[in-house]
Amino acid sequence: MAYTLDDFCNDSRTLLKAQTLAAALPQIADRLARLLANPAFVTATFNEDMPPGKQLLHHDPETDFYVLAHVHQGNQTGKPHSHGASWAVYGNAKNVTEMIEWRRVNPDSDDHAELVAASRYSLGPGQTKAYAPHAIHSTKHPQKAWVIRVTGTDLDHLPRYRFGKNDKILESA
Repeated sequence: MAYTLDDFCNDSRTLLKAQTLAAALPQIADRLARLLANPAFVTATFNEDMPPGKQLLHHDPETDFYVLAHVHQGNQTGKPHSHGASWAVYGNAKNVTEMIEWRRVNPDSDDHAELVAASRYSLGPGQTKAYAPHAIHSTKHPQKAWVIRVTGTDLDHLPRYRFGKNDKILESA
């Protein structure tokens, strides 16, 4: 029997309630990979005519996690950012998301950030990655990509951090 969105949401809720966040996140990422391996889920969630943007697939009111489907246009590079106090799990359904994890090298008390690239990798179809709260990362989509992102809360109502032109961002690790 194929692993479904309902299975994923039930498993994620159970993991978040029964384990520490550090223990639950890699297991949620593993289950997201299992969900992305279900072609019926991918076909029901995405299609070639979908415009760039996000769609809410599920919100769990008990633990407050969200499951979102994102369509990213090609040739798009995001700036380094964190999800603040929330965690996130990313998984690709189609094409590639190039990821960079960043490390801040100056004190948080400074009014600008100095970041260095700590890790670079790509997430292809079916691949997932979990990010703890305050993890700084950036995404790049060379082609149109279909991505599932699971977050610990509604990020639209949470202070988050984006790093920009006044910050020193070093591309080499």
